[in-house]
Amino acid sequence: MKFNKLTKSAVVLSVAAVLAVPTFAASSANAASKADTWTSAKQAGGIAKIAAECKKEGQLNIIATPVDWANYGEIINNFKKKYKVKIDSNIPDGSSQDEIDQANALKGTKRSPDVFDMGTTVGYKYIDTHYAPYKVTNWAKIPANLKDPQGRLTPNYTGVMTIGYDGALGTITKLDDLLDPKFKGVVALNGDPTKASAGLNGLFMTSLASGGTLDDVSKGVEWFKKLKAAGNFINVDPNTATIDSGQTRVVFDWTYNHKSHSDRFKAAGKSWKTFTPKGAEVGSWYNAGVSKWAPHPACARLWMEFLYTAEGSNSWAKGGASPVIWPMMIKDKTASKDAIAVIGSGTGVARVASAAQLAAANTYLVANWAAAVGTR
Repeated sequence: MKFNKLTKSAVVLSVAAVLAVPTFAASSANAASKADTWTSAKQAGGIAKIAAECKKEGQLNIIATPVDWANYGEIINNFKKKYKVKIDSNIPDGSSQDEIDQANALKGTKRSPDVFDMGTTVGYKYIDTHYAPYKVTNWAKIPANLKDPQGRLTPNYTGVMTIGYDGALGTITKLDDLLDPKFKGVVALNGDPTKASAGLNGLFMTSLASGGTLDDVSKGVEWFKKLKAAGNFINVDPNTATIDSGQTRVVFDWTYNHKSHSDRFKAAGKSWKTFTPKGAEVGSWYNAGVSKWAPHPACARLWMEFLYTAEGSNSWAKGGASPVIWPMMIKDKTASKDAIAVIGSGTGVARVASAAQLAAANTYLVANWAAAVGTR
């Protein structure tokens, strides 16, 4: 899942490139603060008021947020240190669909997620049902074409889909190199593409590299079918443990997720390389949102505010992700030197699938993916 350091000339996506359960019973603290009705810090009475109410709640529930994904470990630690609240992290390696499923299963309990970190495809399927409107203080810095007008989901960071691999395997120069027997049983895609944004965008990249388009991912599916037939593809969700053990020595994933692997391999005297097929650069936004039935509604909104400050967004950048407010941070000089050293101060362009292309791809994959490569 994780990537090597982006240089100053590396790709930083342009924001112009772009996308029956039980009834919840509010806790007494929620009822007293009315935090679940706040749609902005101004309405709440200021960020200090939100922080005070969060402290009373005492906890924030996050989900599908691994510490080695886009430097979330630093963000989590900084939030806890700054606001003195506990953070409970549920299924850190879960997919976007897992987030929704857990929210449904835990609705009405104190364990239900307060906030989401969602891929666009799955996230917007539930735009009318699962998110409470909330516009962060830096809302105006986020391009209008990227955000839900009501603030139910807000784009937060992005990267470029690429192939990360153990440097001991040699050097990959083209996609079909992975059909070589030396890659037998070690190639993985980060997530089922019918459920996970990373997996779906891995299919988009593969399709483009195989002569397909964003409108038609069938060539990508056919390529993975060949990879499976060669015995090289495995239906395993890659993570730090599977990579370190050698189970998944080649991983299709976001650039920012390969960074921690590169850092870890380097510390061990090894190398973790990356390869992106020329002309197949694909990007996609992740999105943050407050759960409609967050058990800690003030902490949920405080988390949102923290993510979209320079402090939170510099942490994403240090992890190799491109924050949505990065262009404004460069302009107003709030981007830190160590963050610029990782992702640079410029912008590059990667293709981003439209909502229609995402929907069409998902429909095709639901019908054809499992038949091509099996299930997890």
